[in-house]
Amino acid sequence: MRFGKLLMVMAMSIFYSWSAIAQSAVDVMPLPQEVKLNNGKYRLTSDLKLSVNGANEHLAAASGRFLRALDARTGLWFPQHFIETNTTDAAFPMQVSMGRAGKLELGEDESYSITITPEQIQVKAATDFGAMHAYATLLQLVESDGEGYYFPTMTIEDAPRFPWRGLMIDVARHFLPVDVIKRNLDGMAFVKMNVMHFHLSDNQGWRIESKKFPELTEKGSDGEFYTQAEIKDIVAYAAARGIRVMPEFDVPGHATAILAAFPEFGSDPSITEYQREVNAGIFDPTLDPTNEDLYPFLEELFGEMAALFPDAYFHIGGDENEGHHWTANADIQAFMKEHELKDNHELQAYFNVKVQAILEKNGKKMMGWEEIMEPAIPTTAVIHSWRGENEQMAPGESLVEAVQKGYPTVLSNGFYIDLLWKAEDHYLNRVMPLQLTKQEEKDLILGGEATMWSELVTPVTVDSRIWPRTAAIAERLWSATEVRDVRDMYRRLEIVSNQLEIVGLQHVKGREGIVRLLSGYGDTQPLWNLINVAAPLKNYTRNPGGTMYNSYFSFQKFADACVADAPDALAFRYLVEDYQAGKQGNAAEIQKYLELWKSNDAALQLVIEKNPVLKEVSDLSQRLAAVAQVGLDAMDKNVKKNGSWKKAAVQTLVAAREQGGRCELQVVDQIAALAGLEKKLSAAE
Repeated sequence: MRFGKLLMVMAMSIFYSWSAIAQSAVDVMPLPQEVKLNNGKYRLTSDLKLSVNGANEHLAAASGRFLRALDARTGLWFPQHFIETNTTDAAFPMQVSMGRAGKLELGEDESYSITITPEQIQVKAATDFGAMHAYATLLQLVESDGEGYYFPTMTIEDAPRFPWRGLMIDVARHFLPVDVIKRNLDGMAFVKMNVMHFHLSDNQGWRIESKKFPELTEKGSDGEFYTQAEIKDIVAYAAARGIRVMPEFDVPGHATAILAAFPEFGSDPSITEYQREVNAGIFDPTLDPTNEDLYPFLEELFGEMAALFPDAYFHIGGDENEGHHWTANADIQAFMKEHELKDNHELQAYFNVKVQAILEKNGKKMMGWEEIMEPAIPTTAVIHSWRGENEQMAPGESLVEAVQKGYPTVLSNGFYIDLLWKAEDHYLNRVMPLQLTKQEEKDLILGGEATMWSELVTPVTVDSRIWPRTAAIAERLWSATEVRDVRDMYRRLEIVSNQLEIVGLQHVKGREGIVRLLSGYGDTQPLWNLINVAAPLKNYTRNPGGTMYNSYFSFQKFADACVADAPDALAFRYLVEDYQAGKQGNAAEIQKYLELWKSNDAALQLVIEKNPVLKEVSDLSQRLAAVAQVGLDAMDKNVKKNGSWKKAAVQTLVAAREQGGRCELQVVDQIAALAGLEKKLSAAE
């Protein structure tokens, strides 16, 4: 992502609330709603001190974190360690004012304003949450020149577009320790996300201590789970950053880990012992809704769990229940007939109504994946929309259906970051479908969640699968709908990616460790040259059938070092686009990339010889060299582009599409464009 600034602010003062110019004016994600730029600088020195008017414990701590992060960002040392309150002394040039302590609930006021002059920084917010968002914005606004670090002078008025801006983290498939969760909470706060959806149970594991039912972790966790003290610590850590934590316990399907502890609640009477799954996929074990002993168990269990999570919402999953064990069980079928339940959907609704009553008794509102949407479910439940093209449905179809039926709704379709789509795919995802015209329906769309399912991640790799792409989703959920400039998004995303390291994320560090390991702790550059143009297979194709890997796989292979937005491929894409638009000066830079890729294979093959783990990418490296030669020939006026050359070039381009190391090259389309062979390539495929 080798981009410089796309815009130099020339005017003395520019006011905007989202035009094409505005989208390049500040290097912040999410982009604020309104900004007024001025031609000045507030110079940062170690004399900076801040005072908070109306500070509570959370904001005082956040103010300290802000100063320490500013230390790290600038190398300056700000000696202030005690946050002053209620003072307007000129010795404190940074004044922060909040109206009241925010309530950690849906719809709370998160607005803020920032005024920066050459002499002073003023932050005003209705709540401490807004003030913390202002700190995140300020950390991203820091710039430098020959004289040192500074804030550009400006005025910002900002507030979120949607009140629900979430990240779901699945810890059932692969357990993630407390420190991993905390650093991702810090990343969320940095881009103003405010809901962590904690997926705590599934077929592969039950990940939270139950003092009433210790069998759940004894038989359903393989020893990897959070104690209740750790859960309370996570919830408090999130709350201090203005983030709600909503638990999910997936029922009645995705329940193998529960049934490993309590097989008597299963729906197949022939199974007396269940084992946790270690592969990915959809499995048949399902709770039996007709077993009346199940509900007192769930009442005890969910009551215990509800007490650990203060948030008003409690997610019950409810997805992907194919009902095979229900259909095969004669007693269940007889129950359905007796209760006039015509199919498994109505049986699940019967179950969900009972679960909702349990949650209501514990002061919770039920949320579930879109499959819970049945006529029997009251519209107090929140529908979590997730299915789309991969499930042979139109994107956003269930979201529209839900709001038209009166359900509040959260969107995750299009935000499945585990599928390794490019950031732009998530960024252009519409949270508010264009076909909705009634304001009362629009108001039911609460926002969205990025979803990090953990079949293919570990504590080492999870950060690079969440970040920095989730910052683009955070902007989609915060900023104005008109903010859709993909190129500018990528420009800022690179900047924010670097800044996210300051808050402790390891999306860069983790990949670097894998590359050193794969290279035998020798020369890593040849491998990086291939990684930087390759992306992991998308959707569910890396792990066909869910059986190529299991829960114990280390996930430190070539694909785990690659990312969805291969950086050199992205830079090459824009170079080629501009070159074809008439920017001939890009030719030398394009040729430099092509020469690098052509020559890199020889160097990488030497690395592969010493490190057999890399044999899986030997052919991929050779195909990159071959397709780079096509690009060089295309730009060489001395090479005749006759029919035989075009035929051979297309064959090379087609071959370059083949995966290697469960990854694909990301420069094939651009090289085909250089050669004028896009249509022939498409026809050949």
